[in-house]
Amino acid sequence: MRAMRKNKKAKLKECHEDFRDRRVVITGATSGIGYYTAKEYASHGANLLLINRNEEKSISLCEEIHQDFGVECEYKIADFARISDVQKVGYELLDSNLKIDVFIHNAGVFSTKKLFTEDDIELVFQVDYLGSFILNYILKDKLKAQDKTRIIFVNSEGHRFAIFGLRLDDLDWEKHNYGGLRSYGAAKTAQLLSMIKFDEYFKDSGVTINAMHPGSVKTNMGENNGRTYRFFKHVFVDRSTKSPEISAKALYYLGVSKEIEGVSGKFFRLTAEEEPAPPALDKEVAEELWELSIQLGGLE
Repeated sequence: MRAMRKNKKAKLKECHEDFRDRRVVITGATSGIGYYTAKEYASHGANLLLINRNEEKSISLCEEIHQDFGVECEYKIADFARISDVQKVGYELLDSNLKIDVFIHNAGVFSTKKLFTEDDIELVFQVDYLGSFILNYILKDKLKAQDKTRIIFVNSEGHRFAIFGLRLDDLDWEKHNYGGLRSYGAAKTAQLLSMIKFDEYFKDSGVTINAMHPGSVKTNMGENNGRTYRFFKHVFVDRSTKSPEISAKALYYLGVSKEIEGVSGKFFRLTAEEEPAPPALDKEVAEELWELSIQLGGLE
């Protein structure tokens, strides 16, 4: 917690290196952090592949980026609340000749109500964690065979809300009370636990994997909730937040800067390295989660 308070005031490191003709994949790029991150990378010459839920918004964004920056911008459609959608995109990327230089997992949701997907999995766990796991798992050998790739999770200090760790025996929240912050914390903790296993898998290769808390920035996260929550968010929370451009600059630094070349398995608050909460460092739970995620993701 001391490190968290210290890093809250840490100066943002920026990278101004060119990234021309490199390929960046970003999930959830039609608004908020993903939108500004796409523009940040495009402004440095990177070509983009965006994985979004909404086709109309994806077309509009790609047209905007191509017009403003003159780079390639393609998209694929996947609703992370459908495992079949995520699998489809994952296998399409696996079978393509596309070389991925940076893969940013940004898609996410926050829900104050306990909801389940058509796959019968709690919504936040599936969208915020399982979707990114499925993509990484399907592509792990392809990425490992490449020269260099940086994988970045847009994670959160919110993982600390999972005070008692990840309850793998109760992902349906039947044995303990559901709460928006609790479910969000559990999903983000799961993401950090998966990072432990992926980091081990990519060891001695050109692939690195890290996670980042994006800072207190204004996004559309939580707009799917009721009027009371939206009122509280708009009146009290959003007034103290900053532009997502800050997060985008941090994600560019983590994806491109030579200062962190080879750095892997770390959690950053923007660009300052920080120690995650103890439940997110539990290797035994990480092993159990890995096996369970393979089953839930239909990856056996």
